[in-house]
Amino acid sequence: MIKVGDKLPSGALKEFIDVEGNGCSLGPNAFDIEKECAGKSIALFALPGAFTPTCSAKHVPGYIEQASALKAAGIDEIWCVSVNDAFVMGAWGREQKAAGHVRMMADGSAEFTRATGLTLDLTAHGMGLRSQRYSMLVVDGVVKTLNIEAPGKFEVSDADTMLKQAQASR
Repeated sequence: MIKVGDKLPSGALKEFIDVEGNGCSLGPNAFDIEKECAGKSIALFALPGAFTPTCSAKHVPGYIEQASALKAAGIDEIWCVSVNDAFVMGAWGREQKAAGHVRMMADGSAEFTRATGLTLDLTAHGMGLRSQRYSMLVVDGVVKTLNIEAPGKFEVSDADTMLKQAQASR
């Protein structure tokens, strides 16, 4: 399992791009994790699934609400990672009004999630292999803080905890 001091796994995450430009085409675009993290401080949070109750009502909205404060604390980008495809993540981002605040990053085949060791088997609930709920502060591709939730909990991966950690790391 990934831990503080480790580099993020190599590979790509996909993001649905609504407006063509800056070298990105309309629709799903793959982004190299190492290149996207280079020289940046990223608040990355992951969750079991798009449009699920806690994720939609608390997790994503909290990061959207705290986006300005996180950026003032030195965070360059906020990423939401879920084992969903880029189309679903794009639709969820539009529904959550995440544009300009949170990048909705798709890990459709759970490659990133498996590489971190933070998988959650929800097969019994008809959801297959998913991500555990967690957050991490990543600086230049290296994990500086890691907050993994206990099963069924939402206590340590929230935006307020990340904001305190970002402020303390300055």
